[in-house]
Amino acid sequence: MGLFDRLKEAVGITPAAAPAPAPMREAASAQGSDEPGWRRLSGDGLSSQNDRDLSPMAQDRMQKVAEYLWQSNLLANRLVELPLAYLLAEGVTLQCKDEEHQKLIDAFWRDPINNWPLKLTPRVRALGLMGEQCYIANVRDGDGFVRLGYLDPRQIATVVTDPENPEQPIGVVTKRDNRGKQHKYRVIVLGEDSELFSANTARIRAEDFQDGECLLYQLNKFPNGSRGRSDLLGQIDWLDAYDEFLFNELDRIGYLRAFVWDVTLNGADPKAVEDYEKTFTPPAPNSSFVHNDSVKLEAKSPSLQAAETSESARLLRNHVLGGSTTPEHWFGGGGDVNRAAASEMGEPTFKIYTGRQNFLKLALEEIGRFVLWKAAQASGEKPDWAEDKWQVTAVFPELVNRDVTKFAAAMASLVSAVIQMIDAGLLTQETALKLVADVAQRFGQDFDAKTELEAARKEAGDRKAKSRADDSFNLSPEEREALRTGRGVPVASNKPSEDPEPVPA
Repeated sequence: MGLFDRLKEAVGITPAAAPAPAPMREAASAQGSDEPGWRRLSGDGLSSQNDRDLSPMAQDRMQKVAEYLWQSNLLANRLVELPLAYLLAEGVTLQCKDEEHQKLIDAFWRDPINNWPLKLTPRVRALGLMGEQCYIANVRDGDGFVRLGYLDPRQIATVVTDPENPEQPIGVVTKRDNRGKQHKYRVIVLGEDSELFSANTARIRAEDFQDGECLLYQLNKFPNGSRGRSDLLGQIDWLDAYDEFLFNELDRIGYLRAFVWDVTLNGADPKAVEDYEKTFTPPAPNSSFVHNDSVKLEAKSPSLQAAETSESARLLRNHVLGGSTTPEHWFGGGGDVNRAAASEMGEPTFKIYTGRQNFLKLALEEIGRFVLWKAAQASGEKPDWAEDKWQVTAVFPELVNRDVTKFAAAMASLVSAVIQMIDAGLLTQETALKLVADVAQRFGQDFDAKTELEAARKEAGDRKAKSRADDSFNLSPEEREALRTGRGVPVASNKPSEDPEPVPA
């Protein structure tokens, strides 16, 4: 059973109930092929109107099949869930330096309807599967409090871009519902339309998109493309092929385990053979079969001449894993990997995850600034995005637990080396501290070497002065007597002492 047969069965369309499918063709591709039936989803699906996008039919099918594979294909599920675990497992928070703004962000983040701590993971999962996410903004009159609704990407018909800047989406048009109703939403951009767009674009947004505002985030698209694409798009056919390979292997294993009884009757005519067949009963397990030398009984199993399939399975699986930059040993295939090699093999994967984390970070920070912007509009205030009070920071968990032992050893060796070079006059203190700062970044500490050096010198001077003050041998006779009588150390002054009694030496 093929992928689309299983997909139809999963949604309740049985072969008996389904009408005979008519030949289907997608929009003309660059190659102009007109073969009937389904095409490979990962190829020849470009729209004739915009060769940076899939055709509407291919876009819909991509989203449906990606969602289906996540539910039914183990390998596809892991390709989606593993990044989620690294990106979001410990939770995400939004933070502001301004206390009042932090209260607004916390109220938005934990609102029972928004409920981002609960909804963030499924939304990020859907972003990777569908290639885009759209949130309808509902702003409360009076205080500008924001609640976000969800628009299913499969309900998006068109994303309209700025006629003068195809990189900037300006509106989202939905498909018609059962009542023929179609919605048009303005894509939110933080600022006034009159200041950000041309007069023509501002007019289009004001006149044609009057059903509300939405936040739109898209993945895997060209700058001048209008629709996002699934993370699984390039692997969909290979994921299905891997599934089919394993199902076929199950059939082959079943055939190899099958056998028949081969009975030979020496010197028997056809009538005797036919009579013996009617009365023959195959022996049961752990039973006996008694016969003379004219009867021969053998168990025959098929010899399919099947080659070893483990390497074929590994080749196909690694082709899919390589396309997602996932190491083989993350999916149960250890191969020749040892601990050291496994650590190095994970670095490209974590770079990819870091890129996705940065995308999510920017998206959540924009959502946070939108919340502050709407609250400011309600109070008649205009945000200055250059000020720290209007900045929002999305804090994500660390992708991996740092192995600080090797960095600690490197830090110790580096500090020893730079001290020797400073003593030998071969290195300045500021440059030495810059070298130390490079290693300190591995511990999550980031500082400016020049500023840190000035602060360290000042602190060392203060510490030296305090140490000298604590050393009674460096005190004057007046200071020692003050300490002896419990009056404290007098402050140094050019004025003569007001103590009438002479202080012995």
